[in-house]
This record gives sequence, C-alpha cells and structure tokens, in this order.
Amino acid sequence: MSYISTGVEYGLHCLLYLADPEGVREASVRDLAEMQGVSVDYAAKLFTRLAKAGLVSATEGIRGGFTLARAPQAITVHDVVEAIDGEKALFDCREIRAQCALFDDTAPAWATRGTCSIHAVMQGAERSMREELKKHTLADLATRANAKAPATHGKHVVQWFSERAANRRSDRA
Repeated sequence: MSYISTGVEYGLHCLLYLADPEGVREASVRDLAEMQGVSVDYAAKLFTRLAKAGLVSATEGIRGGFTLARAPQAITVHDVVEAIDGEKALFDCREIRAQCALFDDTAPAWATRGTCSIHAVMQGAERSMREELKKHTLADLATRANAKAPATHGKHVVQWFSERAANRRSDRA
C-alpha cells in the first residue's frame, strides 16, 4: 500500500493546469476530471478537500470553477498531500518488541524502555520525506512539466479548457 495516495497524484496534475502563469486560470471540476481521465465524483472529492485546506477557491454558476487560492509559489507538494490524504503517519509502531515469546505475558522494562529503535528510524524517514515535500511548490512542478512539453502544448491546454467553458455557457443559454 502506498503512503501517498493516487488522489494526491491526480490532484497535483489537476493543480498544475491552474498553476501555469500563462495557462488556465479557472477550470470546472468536470473539465479537470476529464482532462485527467478520472471520474467527476472522484475529482470533486479531491477538490472539496483542497478547498477545505484553502488551496483552491470555488466559484459557482455557469462560469464557475476552481482557481488557486494562493500563488503557486506558496503551495507546496506537502500542502497538497496533507489536504488530500490528511496527516497520517508513515509507520504505525505496534510495540512488537514487548511480545517476545521469552517474556511470557510481561515484558521486562529494559525491553520497552525508550523509543523502539525501528520506530526511531521510521520517524526520521518520515521527517526527511515531509521536509523534501515542503521544498517543492506547484510553481516548481509547473516549470519542470512545461520544460518537457513542446511550446505549443500549453496553448492547446488553454484552448481545450476555453472551448469546454464556452460550450457550457452556450448549452445553458
């Protein structure tokens, strides 16, 4: 089982469309879901969590959609992980060291004194992982993603989202 869910991956990819300074400023959850190939319900669930965390803002109505609530430079990957997955621990120590068959039903104090050495390593790994996730922002990710894409890709993305929004407005007129 992954520590970081697939929802974080989808959420980050959707947010990248909103993070590009020359890209899409606002998009409906339906369009973001379709662009990523996920169900609208799933994307809506992710964006509800992102909105509760203050990472995106929603506007309602025909022209409604989601925008970033903060500058892409101010939203870290860690922020998105916590918004979508919550603050779950990387490791759940079960204090197995107290269950040695030689101890019968009562472990001696020396066996359980202090933090378990395995748990200590896992806590250090979690701290390192969280610090690494805090170093990277949506702006960083957008820059890296855009560097890989042909120059025309961003224009195609903006056009795709614009056409979808225009079609929604004309369907409701």
